[in-house]
Amino acid sequence: MEARSKSVEDWFAMIRGAQVTLPRFQRFEAWRPNQIEGILENILRTPSLPVGALLVLEVGDKELFHSRPISGAPQPSGLPQLNLLDGQQRMTALWKSLNDLYDDFTVFVSLEDEDTPDVQIVKRYYNKAGNRMPAWANEPKATYDRKLFPVSILCPGTEGEQRMDAWADQADTDKATDRTINKLRHRLAGYMVPFLSLPVTTEQETALDVFINMNTSATPLKDFDIVVAQLERTARGSLHEMIDDLREKVPAATEYGRLEDTVLAVGALLNGEPPLKRTYLDKSFGGKLADVWDDVVLGISRSVDFLRDEGIFNEKLLPTEVITYLSAALWSGVPEDGADEEGWARTVIRKAIWRASFTDRYLKTASTRAFADFKRLKKLVADPKAKKLPELFDEELNPLPDVSELSRAGWPSRKDRLGRAVIVVSLSAGGYDFADGAKATAKNVKKREYHHVYPKALISDDFSEQMVNSALNCALISWKTNRKIGAKTPKDYLDERAKDAKATEDEVRHRLSSHLVPYDQLISGNYTAFIDARATILHERITKLANGQAI
Repeated sequence: MEARSKSVEDWFAMIRGAQVTLPRFQRFEAWRPNQIEGILENILRTPSLPVGALLVLEVGDKELFHSRPISGAPQPSGLPQLNLLDGQQRMTALWKSLNDLYDDFTVFVSLEDEDTPDVQIVKRYYNKAGNRMPAWANEPKATYDRKLFPVSILCPGTEGEQRMDAWADQADTDKATDRTINKLRHRLAGYMVPFLSLPVTTEQETALDVFINMNTSATPLKDFDIVVAQLERTARGSLHEMIDDLREKVPAATEYGRLEDTVLAVGALLNGEPPLKRTYLDKSFGGKLADVWDDVVLGISRSVDFLRDEGIFNEKLLPTEVITYLSAALWSGVPEDGADEEGWARTVIRKAIWRASFTDRYLKTASTRAFADFKRLKKLVADPKAKKLPELFDEELNPLPDVSELSRAGWPSRKDRLGRAVIVVSLSAGGYDFADGAKATAKNVKKREYHHVYPKALISDDFSEQMVNSALNCALISWKTNRKIGAKTPKDYLDERAKDAKATEDEVRHRLSSHLVPYDQLISGNYTAFIDARATILHERITKLANGQAI
């Protein structure tokens, strides 16, 4: 491995000529605006201090890996000279900021102090007319009046020089400003970026190991990034492309959290291993994931349909993430052409996800416990007479909450497991909106809000904050309905909604019951009686679901 340096100007010339590309297994952009701001300030203020060494692989007659250009750079027409193994976040940040390629922000530099210039990031957006805002950031004169200039005019090369001249003409700058900009432009162009170079003779296995072990990014490699590299080693495809294909086939899968994490966990379970870091870091895991990929896709697809049927529409409503990968791994093995087998599997998996939601089974060591339960659940799905049941189903070790515990469930938006489980079960009867009568669906639930059934203003003086914000005092309804309710008593706002919607009392009762809200106790004005009544109704339904019964 050889250590050398190139100036930013030289690196940009190579990127512009598509001579530096990224191996396909490299992750995508991950830097935040403050990190981009930091690297630019480092270069412009202290050009003698390095920003960290890059790691490159020299390309010979043939690339060891499929590659792609740095984001926003030209597509290569032939073989590149170098594959960038480490440092893509730094080089992408420099390339895109100095070419003004970020859509949601523009980078400016202050003219206040040429020795220690401040870098400022201005957020951008488009108004209804399609104009990029704020408008002043588009106008050289307006930016100059604010003693700012766009960092893109510092870009090395002829194009950057032309940008600088055009901006200076439109801004009508003075000679002192021109000297300052030129000084900073030369400072940036000549900034030396060190790099370590792996020779052309490097084996693919060695290059991947070096990539994994020597990655020096400020955003460390995630488990998924490492598995991507592992799979590349097998020459059986790109995990990035496989994930993209999965997103196209099952777009709803993205509603349940980070799809990459779900894929790894499902793949681990299907290979008879726990979904843990040590599993993913094993060099053989990438190949093993490829072996079961079709089952992973099938399981996730069927699991999404199942979760939607159960009223668990998205990540916001997930009591525990274990549900997503455990149900997907189980559904992957269920015969698609056997009605009886599928009916039994549905019962078992329903029991599993609801017990996972309402017991403490996965509060600790969730991955290890999920693996242990999966092995027995898989056998139970295949054979209803299986004798060894998962510990998840042990009612002594993992009891369901009683009525008093349900009363203590926290507000669902605060990621309270029991609170989320309560709100999901409250939708299991349809979750029809109080005013417009629309049934809760995967599409409209995204626009709904958590509503205090008894408005906070009415009960805050008489009850503790925990009781006021109990999950049992929550309903997920449309934002329009929520705004109209305000601080009215339940009886008053229900009467108003019924009048506005021309709904009968029976219709209003039905809408409330679809949230498992007891109408009579709600309008009685007795908050404690309401909470107790709703807890009893919920407990009955939870018990049925946790025993696998369809509702």
